[in-house]
Amino acid sequence: MAISVTCPKCHTRFKVSDQYAGKRGPCPKCKSEIHVPKKEEEVVIAGPADFEGQKGVSGELVLKPIEREETKFHPVVVVTSVAGTIAVLAVALVIRMGTPDGQVSPAILTMGALLLAPGLVLAGYAFLRDSDLEPYSGLSLAIRVGICSLVYAFTWAIYAIVVGFLFAPGHPELLQLGFIVPCLAAVGILAAYSSLDLDPTNSFFHYSLYLGVTVILRLIMGMSAF
Repeated sequence: MAISVTCPKCHTRFKVSDQYAGKRGPCPKCKSEIHVPKKEEEVVIAGPADFEGQKGVSGELVLKPIEREETKFHPVVVVTSVAGTIAVLAVALVIRMGTPDGQVSPAILTMGALLLAPGLVLAGYAFLRDSDLEPYSGLSLAIRVGICSLVYAFTWAIYAIVVGFLFAPGHPELLQLGFIVPCLAAVGILAAYSSLDLDPTNSFFHYSLYLGVTVILRLIMGMSAF
């Protein structure tokens, strides 16, 4: 291998063959005498890869670094969530068709909103979570999904109360919806942001997924979208 040499006078850098190790000679540029270092005298600048830990005589790492094992969502989780959502909507349709007057009890609608939430929250988290962060799993994930699901379902309860007190029941105007819906969305976005560590944009899409599916549930039940 070639030896790196720097002239002490003109600071020109160049390489010479190993056969000149330990010898003296003129600089090819300024002709000043330079000393070619021996291989053991050569300064080696270590790169980042050389600071991976303590190495043994053989050059192998004595202690291996701990590798991060990222928990990934299995496709079964997403498929199960989607299947559960479809099942709840299908049951809602059957209930609606079996009701003679087409009027479904608000209790059934509330139950549907609660049943839809966990699957949608979990599926949305699988797609929208930050891949640079360690994902939640196990009991921690279950608790966070449960909290977010309850808040999401609670937004519909807030909507029903506001509409019932301030407007003609079930018939808010478009301008009024323009005020109510963003307020409910803000609550949902805050829930996703706080419980699942989603960024604000993904929190918006996460809540929008739930809102969109529950609007479909309302339409199946013979109600207006809002």
